[in-house]
Amino acid sequence: MSSDETDLRTDSGTGSGTDTDVRTDAGDGAGLRDEKPQFVLPLVVRIERDAPPARTDALETAARAVLEILTDDRSLGGGAWARAMTDWQDARIRKVVRRARGAEWRRACALPGITVTGAEAEVRVFPPVPLDGWPKDLARLQVSGTDLDDPAAPGPVPEGAAVLWFNPDLGMSAGKSMAQAGHGAQLLWWAMADAEREAWRRAGFPLAVRTAPAEKWAALTTSGLPVVRDAGFTEIAPGSATVVSAFPGPGVREPQGNL
Repeated sequence: MSSDETDLRTDSGTGSGTDTDVRTDAGDGAGLRDEKPQFVLPLVVRIERDAPPARTDALETAARAVLEILTDDRSLGGGAWARAMTDWQDARIRKVVRRARGAEWRRACALPGITVTGAEAEVRVFPPVPLDGWPKDLARLQVSGTDLDDPAAPGPVPEGAAVLWFNPDLGMSAGKSMAQAGHGAQLLWWAMADAEREAWRRAGFPLAVRTAPAEKWAALTTSGLPVVRDAGFTEIAPGSATVVSAFPGPGVREPQGNL
């Protein structure tokens, strides 16, 4: 599983990628974000040797973990994690996924963070840390060597769930895909109106990760929905569109035709 230190990017309605800042009125551009101290959001997925989670379950759980830490009281206002969250979002938005089992997982769970569970997957997300300042119990965890599969095709998208549509032409490791799912969820959260956010949060952030039909991908990337474009640090070419995020609810916003 590979780490993902992707810069979070989004598309405007014209389809041109621009670096995204959490403050839409910041006006400070990519150069200033590069000059700021850089932080990373650590995520750890539990992968026991004899009981690995399904791939889609892990991706969806990672996406919800990002949303949980974005909205946790400790991340807001004067909360204990608020400064780290602000510093992370003011610079490049980076996420790294590592894996743990047994005693490694128990040590990770002893550190401040949030554990989010899916159908079987467990992902723990931690407040951002400096790129070179990982806690030792997280720094020693591996980022490669294990991938995940789906034993069966994912079922229909649950009613009212957001959809993170993955590029059908890209092959990414489970770790990188988990980080990309987190990027897609974060861009979607930023793009939603306050009332939509509150309804989604109260519902427990229902979402689904699915691979887009090949014939619909181009329309998705030019539809005005949030698009993640990878910086190309690992696995795929710079500027690759990886995820398009569709809003939840009965009025889900999609391009022409239904997916």
